[in-house]
Amino acid sequence: MSVDVASQCFFSTGELLLCEASTVYKYVQEDGSNRGTYGKLVCTNFKISFLDDDSASDDNEPQFKNKIVGENDITLQCVDQIYGVYDEKKKLLTGQLRKYPEKLIIYCKDLRVFNFCLRYTKEEEVKRIVSGIVHHSQTPKLLKRLFLFSYASAAPNNTDGRNQTVMFETLEDWRDELERTKGNVKYKAVTTNEGYRVSEKLPLYFVVPICISEDSILKYEGRGIPIWCWSCHNGAALLKMSAFPKEQDDSTSQMQKAFLDGIYKTISKPPYELLKMDDLSSSLPSLQDIQTAYTRFKQLFLIDNSTDFWATDVKWFSLLESTNWLEIIRFSVEKFIDITKITGEANIRNFTQLFLYQNRRVLKKAIEVAECLEIQHTNVLLIEESATDLCCVISSLVQVMMDSYSRTKSGFQSLIQKEWVIGGHGFLDRCNHLHKSEKEEAPVFLLLLNCVWQLVQQYPPAFEFTETYLTVLSDSLYVPIFSTFFFNSQHQRDTNKSGESLKTQSGPFRFLTVWDWSVQFDPKALAFLNNPLYAEKPKPDRSQRKTARFKHQRQLSLPLTPAKPSTKRGFFREETDHLIKNILGKRIGKFINSSDEPPNSLREFYDSWHSKPVDYHGLLLPRIDGPEIKVWAQRYLRWIPEAQLHGGGTIATAAKILDLMEEVQSLQVKMDEEHSQAVSGDVHSAPMLRNSARLSSLFPFALLQRQSVKPALPTSTWKDLEDEDDLVKRDDEFVDLSGDML
Repeated sequence: MSVDVASQCFFSTGELLLCEASTVYKYVQEDGSNRGTYGKLVCTNFKISFLDDDSASDDNEPQFKNKIVGENDITLQCVDQIYGVYDEKKKLLTGQLRKYPEKLIIYCKDLRVFNFCLRYTKEEEVKRIVSGIVHHSQTPKLLKRLFLFSYASAAPNNTDGRNQTVMFETLEDWRDELERTKGNVKYKAVTTNEGYRVSEKLPLYFVVPICISEDSILKYEGRGIPIWCWSCHNGAALLKMSAFPKEQDDSTSQMQKAFLDGIYKTISKPPYELLKMDDLSSSLPSLQDIQTAYTRFKQLFLIDNSTDFWATDVKWFSLLESTNWLEIIRFSVEKFIDITKITGEANIRNFTQLFLYQNRRVLKKAIEVAECLEIQHTNVLLIEESATDLCCVISSLVQVMMDSYSRTKSGFQSLIQKEWVIGGHGFLDRCNHLHKSEKEEAPVFLLLLNCVWQLVQQYPPAFEFTETYLTVLSDSLYVPIFSTFFFNSQHQRDTNKSGESLKTQSGPFRFLTVWDWSVQFDPKALAFLNNPLYAEKPKPDRSQRKTARFKHQRQLSLPLTPAKPSTKRGFFREETDHLIKNILGKRIGKFINSSDEPPNSLREFYDSWHSKPVDYHGLLLPRIDGPEIKVWAQRYLRWIPEAQLHGGGTIATAAKILDLMEEVQSLQVKMDEEHSQAVSGDVHSAPMLRNSARLSSLFPFALLQRQSVKPALPTSTWKDLEDEDDLVKRDDEFVDLSGDML
């Protein structure tokens, strides 16, 4: 390998060249034409890179640039599927190849599409580069073969990376969280799992009700134990529990029932509130359903060229609605509308509808949980087989909705650490980083980010971070520089961390955390992760501290719906047997609902809250009706130039607001010269938003990209959209859309 290639391709030590090919032609996505550029295609143990021959003369370098993964870089974990083109026919490439294609198409998990022509490349180089890319990105591999370990062993670790993010790796972190949420009265952080003697799936430290004994935790490896997630200001808590396996013999089932009965009798006394159990496996879509819906949904955005885009554009909304991905998001936050399962043919339209449907379901579920905690003062126990998938989604979403701290940047990162990273979500399996089993793959974490984005775009001032932050966070799932999203549990990380460094042979690996954003972005680009319109929480007036308690301030932001008085105390009482059966894995069709509870109480709660002014530091309930649930355009459409609005979109609105903010701050400078330096420092927090007329609606990922001309479409494309009488009157064969160009 030449020194020139190394200087362009390798960003750090630990990266090794595996194969390369010269005279590769990279197509540009434009109207099916053959426009593009020549360069070299290389594959390393970290990424696939296209080295453009004309890159040195690029005058339009993006201002928002990732220092690790460039515009023409694809990490091996980001490769979704690879197709070869043989005689104008696409074929999925897997395993050993007998014949090598003339074109190579790489579909990425971040929805980029790369088209490479290999006709002018030497035959031997084509064999090496195609076989190498397919082998290193698509075949199963060992954990230690990930670039994560090569980088950790070779690169210096001179960054702290925490940035005020609570990592929840120590007992003190959990105790501080209990104190912050006022949950330390009824719950305790335990050290029972030190050395992972209880379970390798549980974290070293976690929180349980005070009355739970160590012997109870040890008996069934932590299963059947209510584990604390978060406490509401009124004392109600959000809990989760991993259920016992469904298939059990009678003797084992009886023993487990007796164990659970003892647990519930122990914790059925005051000071604990009533508890509502929610089996997420029967109230939310299965992981397989979520994966299937998302697989079909993303096909809408994997566009090969402009012709394909315009061919689907005329029916895009109907295709989008038919996935139901947004419905999954909606149901996660609130569960007051009876949703029936969609039936029909398994085509792309049905699965697109299913994908949107699943998003709404997630949002609806979270609203239901929030209503139980806030209005009914009832503990909520989320139950799942492992309590590490949908439990993580709902518990995180509820905290974002109810706890303003989780809407700050450091608070949200701490939440991800607590519920997902330390909580034991199987990132390695769910993202299929090792390509071992597609059956385990499911976009669970991406589902959460989609739900949070709905809240961010509905209530921008309530969040310290931006949608750009969520987008780059989703991209970081596939960057094997950071350990955050590349292990299934804290135990797996700690076990593999103890290996000796290949460079120094002096100690364990020192993995980076994704929360040190300076590794990926320079200070100028980091400004786009922070929301300049964030309504920071005002500090309380000292003179009013004694008369206005914090919890009452939070309640002022809530709808004045009277809470139903509790008729009994304790966790379960006469409902114990019913709950035990559910936790043991038996199929229960309905959840426990008090017979005297109004059936429309959840709708009243939702409507009452939305009828009042929003307190950006109090409870937030997402709007989930009809078109309120939207597509995350920045993430899904950012690589499609035809989908951009130049000088439009939310970025144009934000730029105008920032102009006003700058003018106000400038007046403040004149009024108070001694504070001019501090104020002027805030003025330039988002310097690249100037001249919004030149910016794309998908900024900062699309700045001044070309504007594609709409091609002429056959009238056959429009037959489903117009009456036959209108079509008969047409004399021309094509409908020319060029006049509608933005």
